[in-house]
Amino acid sequence: MTVTNRDPYQQAYYPPKPTGFTMFMRKCVAWQLVRFLVINLKMIKLMRNSH
Repeated sequence: MTVTNRDPYQQAYYPPKPTGFTMFMRKCVAWQLVRFLVINLKMIKLMRNSH
């Protein structure tokens, strides 16, 4: 028995739309710089612990 999807374009098939705050955080250069520094510090800590 094959099941066919009769409603292929339901809302559940689309990704959620980002909020205004999410879009702001994606475009905010200051926030990107902070995240860049945090990620780099985590990598430095990881490398320091591995040697």
